[in-house]
Amino acid sequence: MRSTFKVLFYLKRNAPKKNGLIPVMCRITVNGKIAQFSCKLDVEEKSWNVKSGRVSGRSLVAQETNRMLDKIRVGINRAYQQINDRDNYVTAEKVRNAYLGLGMNHETLLSVFRQHNEDYEKQVGKLKSLRSYWKYCTVYKHLAEFVEKRYKVSDIALKELTPAFITDFELFLRVEKNHCNNTVWSYMMPFRKIIYMAVNNGLLQRDPFFAYNITKEETKRGFLTKEEIRFLIDGTFKKPSYTLIRDLFIFCIFTGLSWTDMANLTQANLQTSFDGHLWLNTNRQKTGVETNIRLLDVAKHIIEKYDGMAERDKLLPVPCYDNCKNGIKVIAKRCGIEKNVTWHIARHRNHSFSLKFNSLQNISV
Repeated sequence: MRSTFKVLFYLKRNAPKKNGLIPVMCRITVNGKIAQFSCKLDVEEKSWNVKSGRVSGRSLVAQETNRMLDKIRVGINRAYQQINDRDNYVTAEKVRNAYLGLGMNHETLLSVFRQHNEDYEKQVGKLKSLRSYWKYCTVYKHLAEFVEKRYKVSDIALKELTPAFITDFELFLRVEKNHCNNTVWSYMMPFRKIIYMAVNNGLLQRDPFFAYNITKEETKRGFLTKEEIRFLIDGTFKKPSYTLIRDLFIFCIFTGLSWTDMANLTQANLQTSFDGHLWLNTNRQKTGVETNIRLLDVAKHIIEKYDGMAERDKLLPVPCYDNCKNGIKVIAKRCGIEKNVTWHIARHRNHSFSLKFNSLQNISV
């Protein structure tokens, strides 16, 4: 069945240039679906004929502009016919991409990003961490949403990326997603790596990040006091999942392990030394540094409490990070703790914590 196909030229009146000229846009419609792009032409609004989609008059400027519009229309018609003959299935986006020369793989931002993530996933557990992979996936999701909302398309050509695109995306993260400066920084850095990769592979001639700068702000490390740790330990919850998350958080407090290092623990990491004490021997995922931790009574009790409940040879039944991250905030509030409790705070201790450590280690959870 033949598709319904239409090409329309119109003015983008809501984005006039500083010189007063209005950009000309091209809209391709196939079976009711729309794809559009800038014609890279600017005209005076008073000279534009809306009905014909052309510039009125016989001036040299009008004739040249109309000649360019005719050339664009011919190119679009040719792209439409080629796709229809080759695929027998035409979409407005396919026609636009074909006309703009985006038919080859990995020449659009999200296709390059998607391919990177697929390659990155294959290295998780070997050369790359799962948390880093998740971050790339999150940035990809934000970019896809930004491109859809801002440009009304599902992808954008790499060659169309400008410094303004970079700063607009940063603003999107700050305003639309309400992220703080350091979260925005942590998302812009993976995006920057994707662009560097595109430049190095010859997919981009100019780096749109060349004048961009964002700095990570120094933050004051929070910590829980002895009393707040007691509040957590003494807390009771109707949901078993909250009890589990609380126990895992306490385990990180009494071992100094991050969530990732805790989640990676296996039975093989648990060893008894010559003096009879139980130790955890592991390597930090972030730094690769070997770590030996003598287990205090609270940590040992948590291991015993969940013995045999973890999948495969894991030491503890650790839920996904998002559940733990969100759960501990709810748990802290229910225990009367007013601080913004994050999982990372479990590893922070005030200067007097070591003096109080022994008085806490006999508490059972």
